[in-house]
Amino acid sequence: QVHLVESGGGLVQTGGSLRLSCAASESIVSISTMGWYRQAPGKQRELVATIINGGSTNYADSVKGRFTISRDNAKNTVYLQMNSLKPEDTAVYYCNGIKWNRSYWGQGTQVTVSS
Repeated sequence: QVHLVESGGGLVQTGGSLRLSCAASESIVSISTMGWYRQAPGKQRELVATIINGGSTNYADSVKGRFTISRDNAKNTVYLQMNSLKPEDTAVYYCNGIKWNRSYWGQGTQVTVSS
C-alpha cells in the first residue's frame, strides 16, 4: 500500500504561483509513474501532468508552459510548480502513483485562484 500526502495548496491571485508537494510513504523509485490530477466543482477529474521514472513528462494542453512536474527520488517527493495561475486552475489537486499496475491517490489539496 502506497500512501501519498499532498501539501502546498492555498489561495492565490491570478498570475501568482504555488508549488504543490506529494510525499510518498516509500521510495518513489519503485513507483513507475507519478502524476497530478485535478477536479473542479461539477467537473470530472482530469490529468494535469505525469512523470515517469526515466524523467519523461507529459502535460495537459491547458497547463503547458505554465506548470512543471518534477520528482526528487532522494526525498520520495513529487512536485508541481504552478506559475501564471488562472481562475480556471481552481480545483482540488490530487497526487497519483502507479505501481505494479495499481493506482494510488492522495487525499487532495485545494488550490483557489482569485480573479
